[in-house]
Amino acid sequence: MITSVEYQQRRQQLMAKIGNGTAIFRSAPMAVMHNDVEYNFRQDSDFFYITGFNEPNAVAVLAPHHDEHKFVLFVQPKDSEKETWTGYRTGVEKAKEVYGADEAYSIAELDEKLPQYLKTSDRIFYRLGHDEAFNNKVLKHWKRLMRVYPKSGTGPIALQDAGTILHPMRLIKSETELELMRKAANISVKAHNHARSFAQAGRYEYEIQAEMEHLFGLNGGTPAYPSIVASGVNACILHYIENNRQLQDGDLLLIDAGCSYQYYNADITRTFPVSGKFTSEQKTIYEIVLKAQLAAIEQVKPGNPYKQVHDAAVRVIVECLMDLGLLTGDIEEIIKEEKYKPFYMHRTGHWLGLDVHDVGVYQWGENPQELQPGQVLTVEPGIYISPEIKPVEGQPEVDQRWRGIGVRIEDDVLVTSQGYDVLTAGVPKSVEEMES
Repeated sequence: MITSVEYQQRRQQLMAKIGNGTAIFRSAPMAVMHNDVEYNFRQDSDFFYITGFNEPNAVAVLAPHHDEHKFVLFVQPKDSEKETWTGYRTGVEKAKEVYGADEAYSIAELDEKLPQYLKTSDRIFYRLGHDEAFNNKVLKHWKRLMRVYPKSGTGPIALQDAGTILHPMRLIKSETELELMRKAANISVKAHNHARSFAQAGRYEYEIQAEMEHLFGLNGGTPAYPSIVASGVNACILHYIENNRQLQDGDLLLIDAGCSYQYYNADITRTFPVSGKFTSEQKTIYEIVLKAQLAAIEQVKPGNPYKQVHDAAVRVIVECLMDLGLLTGDIEEIIKEEKYKPFYMHRTGHWLGLDVHDVGVYQWGENPQELQPGQVLTVEPGIYISPEIKPVEGQPEVDQRWRGIGVRIEDDVLVTSQGYDVLTAGVPKSVEEMES
């Protein structure tokens, strides 16, 4: 669990970066309602990262230039009648005590109180989000202060995306964060290993999903994202989530599922034969993807450009598909012009953390992000040969024997001071293990 001390350290680090600015963070909105049914609430990740506060309809303000109140929370006040329906609230009085705020107010006082934390700042740090009403509220306060700027000579003369300073912090995980990510990974490993032993011809994809998500729940977690359980040709659909097909002998089963534990996520994909044995074509494609993944993981080390991970996977995939006659021509031209994309159309991974596709820049113009210790990324190459695959102009038609094969292999990889640590290594992936 992230301690109050760590949240405080994050705020102090952030305030040191914003100098004489004021940062505003908005919580996620109330849980979505549909025909009087309330769906689960999930806190905004930026807001949660600096506060640990897990209630909706709240605002956090960081004002390091203010004489008394550096950290201010606006929250829902206690209301016994509403709490009977929607759950207990921390309330204004306890927000200071429990979450370390210097001052706390009812959210209803935001318009009245916010200007005092803005008028002596030189800029506002706020990430424009999906809440248009709140975006307009922040802009309204900014415009009002700008109207009096010629007379006072003080006030925020700029609006900057708060993510530009917060997200680089989130990209490097603390030891406590890594403990939570290892927990999420370990639960996910158990679920994937159980799924492989449970899967057999005649079962339905949703049965596999239910078994895995049951294990997530038993271990205090929830699904990190909609689980993909894709058998047969469904594995050629990248974000297949219907999960309603019956498994057949001869199928490959691609499972992309991960657990979220205390908001930190795992993300694993494995592909294996339902019958326990690959066909010759399935085995060939699987071995290519595994070779590509292992080559990509070897590029995970401090100082390496992030894109080098993807480039390594692409080169292996292109070389091997050329060996099979599925791609022809000059390898450098194929890679440069991305003629491999009918087979491999996505990137090789993404940052992982509080969000499954976590925040963090991958490249600044021509300058790639360099890998640093404490970053966690997925490494997930794949080959998807749709039954209706249409190669790019000048490339050969795909023989029927390859069509309908979809394979992806994904692990969560921590950048360490010496190289890498595969957090999800507990799920087998060699051909021998997949067929055992």
